[in-house]
This record gives sequence, C-alpha cells and structure tokens, in this order.
Amino acid sequence: MTEEGRRRGRNESEEERADRMWGELIQEVRVAQTGVQILFGFLLTVVFQPKYGRLTTTDQAIYIVTVVLGACATGALIGPVSLHRLVSGRRVKPQAVRLASRMTFVGLVLLLATMTSSLLLILRVATHDGYVPYLVSAVVAWYLVCWYGLPLWARRRHTTRSGG
Repeated sequence: MTEEGRRRGRNESEEERADRMWGELIQEVRVAQTGVQILFGFLLTVVFQPKYGRLTTTDQAIYIVTVVLGACATGALIGPVSLHRLVSGRRVKPQAVRLASRMTFVGLVLLLATMTSSLLLILRVATHDGYVPYLVSAVVAWYLVCWYGLPLWARRRHTTRSGG
C-alpha cells in the first residue's frame, strides 16, 4: 500500500475514490432532496389558502423569503444530478465530485434557512406569542448541533489522531 493509500485508509486510485465518493454523495443527496421537495411542495400551496390573505405584511414577507429559500435549496440539492448527467463520460469525475459536494453543502445551508423561516412563520401564525423567536432559536441550535457540530467534532476527533 502506498503512503497516500495509508493516509486515505484505502488503496484506491483517484478514479476509484471518486466513484466511491460519488455513490456516497448521491445517497446523502437523496435524503435531503426528498425532505426539501416535500417542504417546498407544501410551501407552494400556502399562497392558495384563504388564510394567506389575512396574514400580516411581515408574515407574508417571511413566506416569500421561505419560498425563495426553498426554491434555491431545491436547485442546489438537485444540481449534483444534473452535473453528473452533463459531465458523465468526460473523465472529470474527481472534479465533479468536489463541485457536487460543494453544491450539496450549499443546499444543506439553504435547507437549514428554509426550515428556520418555515418554523418561524408557522409558529408566528399559530401562537402570536413572544416566545416564538426563542423557540425557533432553540430548534436552529439543535439543527446546527446535529448537522454541523457533531459531524465537525467527529471529523476533528478522528482525523487529528496519529495513526497507531
């Protein structure tokens, strides 16, 4: 096994690694795509409900921002599929995997923003109470811990140890 293979934990070529990473990325994207598409679909129906016209200007603005964020998240999370289709067979898979990974990360950030603004809107309409920002902040903190904090902690913990 080469020194580079030992560092990666596998003895695979750049193309083999790209193939493996592509498969893993697409599995991850499928989960996020499903969630964002369902959320976005529900968001699109809100404007056609009778209660929409009775929302405050602020709540309507939050709704519009939420829909735009949902559309952007959907685009970013579907982007890797289009990328793969357009570059397939062009011998650029390692570069495509890196780009698709970035698109997925952006999509997850946009999904976080979409879920945050959706929650804010729903709780504002449902409760009209002053505790809504605190509740939304607590949920966002939970998302940040689950989606970024724990993964970054695990990455740091398991990649800074010396091999042994």
